[in-house]
Amino acid sequence: MVGERDLFTRIDSSKKSYLRTKSTAPKHDMALGPRIIRLPEGAVPDYVKLTPYQEFCWRMMGKTVTARMKPNLRLELALMQAHMRLRPEEYTAYIWMTTLLVGVLALVTALIFGGVLIAFLGIDTGMTLLFSIVIVVLPAVLTYVVLGALPNSRAKTRARDINKRLGAAMSFISAMASADVNIDVIFKELARQSIYGEIKNEAEWITRDTELLGSDILTAINKAGQRTPSNRFQEFLQGVVTTSTSGGQLKPYFLQKASQFEKEAKLEIKAQLETLGLMAESFVTVVVAFPLFLIVIMAIMAIVPGAGGNTETTVLLLYLVVGLMVPFSQFGFIFFIWNMTKESTM
Repeated sequence: MVGERDLFTRIDSSKKSYLRTKSTAPKHDMALGPRIIRLPEGAVPDYVKLTPYQEFCWRMMGKTVTARMKPNLRLELALMQAHMRLRPEEYTAYIWMTTLLVGVLALVTALIFGGVLIAFLGIDTGMTLLFSIVIVVLPAVLTYVVLGALPNSRAKTRARDINKRLGAAMSFISAMASADVNIDVIFKELARQSIYGEIKNEAEWITRDTELLGSDILTAINKAGQRTPSNRFQEFLQGVVTTSTSGGQLKPYFLQKASQFEKEAKLEIKAQLETLGLMAESFVTVVVAFPLFLIVIMAIMAIVPGAGGNTETTVLLLYLVVGLMVPFSQFGFIFFIWNMTKESTM
């Protein structure tokens, strides 16, 4: 099926459609570089299309973001490293609109829940108001923080996936180089191998720069080194450029890097196992034992007269511990361990 073929197979099979485009240069010479293509009016590449919800956020918040947002090179780099095909302005509008919607929903929930506390449980109005403010502010703040950190989180996830598969990919590259295959063909073939995860996507972008944008292979590799989220892969790509421009041979360089990355992978696996052991011990202490002791102490304080001051306040704090502290702490540990060990599927 067409949908199952990779990017470059689709490009090769659709070359006839490119012949119907118009060139702005009347007498084009192949030595001048890539042909300048004039697309039909209103044509937009498929990869920049927004989802319906993102389009809604941009329509609602686009003008506000454009008027108030300052240039954010860090966000732009994070979006590029995460392969999130959004402009910084579009993503900022998405964050602001989502935070606003979550805040409105939290406000409605707080009003309903606060009325229930006052009407049926007889909780003090001041404590109910404080609890309602927490319900309103906490989800909105968490939404803003999580969405703001999402590009960096995805970029780090991609970096871990690249580092994890770099040794195997280097074996593939060194094997191709041993057969005297050109470096541009090596990256093109690497872009066809889905088993290498995010390294395949990085190689695909390099081939895109050479075959579609007309860049030479060293320029494309240098750009890939600047936008990749993995420092190790960046060092490897910069080494390829340096070795090629200085007149060195790439085959010994690839073999040396393959051996180096294999040794580093073993050390990283050992360090990861030690980290998981430490997190398991911390989980038992912080998430299991401490909340249980705290709940028992607060329950005794609420039952025994005069042991802990206001009984209603103690009961409300007990609700907060059971309803918010315990679930959020467990979710935090589970998410951290899952994010640290999972395979990248983006």
